Amino acid sequence: MKMNSLMVAAIVLAALSGVLYWSNHRKPAENAVKVSADTPPQILTLAQSDITKIDIKKKSGDALELVKDGAGKWQLAGAKPLRADQNEVSSMLSTLSSLTSERLIEEKAGNLADYGLAEPAAELTVTEKNNKTQKLLIGDDTPLKNAAYVALAGDPRVFTLANFNKTTIEKSANDLRDKRLLIFEQDKLSRVELTAKKQEIEFGRNKEQWQIVKPKPFRADDSKVEDLIRKLGDAKMDLNVSDDDQKKAAAAFNSGTAVATARVTDSSGTEELQVRKNKDDYYAKSSAVEGIYKVGSDLGAALDKTVDDFRNKKLFDLGFTDPEKIEFHDGTKAYFLSKGGSDWFSGDGKKVEAMGAESFVEKVRDLAASKFVDSGLGPATVELTATSNGGKTIEKVSIAKEGDHYVAKRDAEPALYQLDPVVVTALEKAAEDMKPAIEAKPEPAPKKK
Repeated sequence: MKMNSLMVAAIVLAALSGVLYWSNHRKPAENAVKVSADTPPQILTLAQSDITKIDIKKKSGDALELVKDGAGKWQLAGAKPLRADQNEVSSMLSTLSSLTSERLIEEKAGNLADYGLAEPAAELTVTEKNNKTQKLLIGDDTPLKNAAYVALAGDPRVFTLANFNKTTIEKSANDLRDKRLLIFEQDKLSRVELTAKKQEIEFGRNKEQWQIVKPKPFRADDSKVEDLIRKLGDAKMDLNVSDDDQKKAAAAFNSGTAVATARVTDSSGTEELQVRKNKDDYYAKSSAVEGIYKVGSDLGAALDKTVDDFRNKKLFDLGFTDPEKIEFHDGTKAYFLSKGGSDWFSGDGKKVEAMGAESFVEKVRDLAASKFVDSGLGPATVELTATSNGGKTIEKVSIAKEGDHYVAKRDAEPALYQLDPVVVTALEKAAEDMKPAIEAKPEPAPKKK
C-alpha cells in the first residue's frame, strides 16, 4: 500500500515538475513583466467604424475575407459573395477594436517559436479605411489551457489572450455567415403572402397595423401576424451538415407534401420560402439562399394556417385604453356612459359608481367572437357604439339573436362574428349593475356657541 502511494506521489511530482519546466522554458523569467490584473495591457485600440476588412488565415489552411460593402453591410468575399451575420460581425468587431490581454508575458520576446507565434495557429489582419493594417498572431494555448499567446506583427511584446476573447474573434466562415433563410428587414415589410390549406392569404401594412387584404378585406390580429413574421425571420439553415445530409434533405423535400409557401416584400424586393413535410420532418427551400434545409416543426405549424387563424376576433379596437363614450341599446333599454377625468358619468350627467362602470367597459373591451360565420345576421336587438381616440374613432356593433347563439357585425364591414350567449348575457348584466355613485354628505357646520 505504501509502495503504491509513493508511486502515485512520484508521478504527480514528475508531472508538476514537467509543467513548471515547460512554463518557465516558454516564458523566460528574465524578461517576464508582471502587470496588475486591474490594468490588463491593451493589445489593439481601433475605431470600430474605421474597420473595412478582416482577413483570417489559419494554419490548417482555412481562410476567409470579411469586407464592408458600400452600404456599410458586411459580406464574406469570394467568387460568390455571401451575406454575413451583421450581429455576429458587430460582436467580433467590438472585441477586436478594443482587444485587451490577460497579461503581458514579455516586453521583448527572444524566440516567438516558444509561444507558437513563429508559425501561428491563426492570423487576423485588420484593415482600416486609411488602408492601414494590423496583424494579430494567435499562437499556442497556455499551460492551463484558459488562454492563448498572442502578438502583433512587428511588435516584440507577447501577451496572453483569454479564451472567451479568442473565441469571439477567431471565427470561421460558417460562424460569420448569415444563416437566415429569408433576409428581410421586419420594420420595412410592406406585404406578406401565405399560401396554405388551399387558401391564398395576403397581409398589407397600414402604418403600424397589419390588415388582411386577401381573400377578403378583414381586420387582422396584429400579434398573430407579427408572430408569423417572427417565425419566418427566425428560420435558419444548418451549415454543420454533411454533403450526404444535404442530399437527403433535398430528396425528402422533393418527395414531401407541400405545407405552405410564404412570400415577404420589403424595400429590397420579394423573397419566397417553400415548406414541405416528409413523414414527421419539415424541409424548406428559399429564393434567398441556395440549398434545401431541414427546419423545425414550429415553423411548419406557424405556416399551416387558415385566414381565420389570423383574423381579429375582438369586436372593438380599444386595446388597453378607455373609450370616452359608450352607448348601449338593448331592446327597449338604453345606457349611456362617458368618461370625465378619472370618473364615469351617465347620460344625465350623474356620476356612476366606478367599479360597476369599469366592469361594463371591460365587458365591452373583451367582446370577442367564438368563430366567424358567413351568414345569419337578422334584425339587430342589441347595438353598441364606442367613441375613443379623442373622438376620432367611432366603432358601432350590431348584434342579433340567431338560434342558440348571437351574430354580430361591425358597421361598414362585411365580416360576421358569432358570439356565445354567455358573452351577451354578461354584457347585459354588467350594464344593469351600473349604479349612481353615492355622493359624500357634506360635513355639518360647527354649532355656534
